[in-house]
Amino acid sequence: MTKLGLPDGIQACLFDLDGVITKTAVVHAAAWKQTFDDFLRARDGADFRPFDDTDYDEYVDGRPRADGVRTFLASRGIQLPEGAPDDPPDRQTVHGLGNRKNELLLELIRTRGVEAYDGTIRYIGVARAEGLRTAVVSSSANCRDVLRSINAEHLFDVRIDGVVAAERHLPGKPQPDTFLAAAHDLGVEPKAAALFEDALAGMDAGRSGHFGYVVGLDRVGQADALRAHGADVVVADLVNLGEWS
Repeated sequence: MTKLGLPDGIQACLFDLDGVITKTAVVHAAAWKQTFDDFLRARDGADFRPFDDTDYDEYVDGRPRADGVRTFLASRGIQLPEGAPDDPPDRQTVHGLGNRKNELLLELIRTRGVEAYDGTIRYIGVARAEGLRTAVVSSSANCRDVLRSINAEHLFDVRIDGVVAAERHLPGKPQPDTFLAAAHDLGVEPKAAALFEDALAGMDAGRSGHFGYVVGLDRVGQADALRAHGADVVVADLVNLGEWS
């Protein structure tokens, strides 16, 4: 293993954004909860079953926005019309609910700001100094703006986000396609790339994409689940991976 805690032969690092680079996973969860709770309350009345942390981890976290809506609603036996990507946020469609969530997310980011995980930022700097190439891989269409807000855009050779995925027609997590695209754009084989994720869907993508090493970031006490979904190693923070810090 190298001083970065990675197997010999790893040439590139692929980092998820929310929950790995930035502390925005909790903001995403809050926006999803308000979106779904408002929807369920209006549909089922005061006795509705609220959206909870398990729902977030199992059905929404790490997935593209519309996929998260479909997957969660399916878990409750609910099916909505697909609608169109530009549906207004009050329309009862998959895209309408997704746009409502994004509206709430942006408002939370504006009011709370965005904070980076210092351990990840420092790890990326050391990785690049060691000659490893780096990519950010996110389902968020707001990825570039978030990176700019923390002055981190320059830390990545490649960015595959929600905008790029839509342009290239890449399915999101748990499919591995966005990570595979990042490895391709960096000029490395998947087996020569390490994947850094905090979402169970990201672990699934790492396993099915046959990446060289899958690092699970346990930010919310789900280490066992991350391992079950394919993590090779689980750490609470990247300062705990290897002997670089």
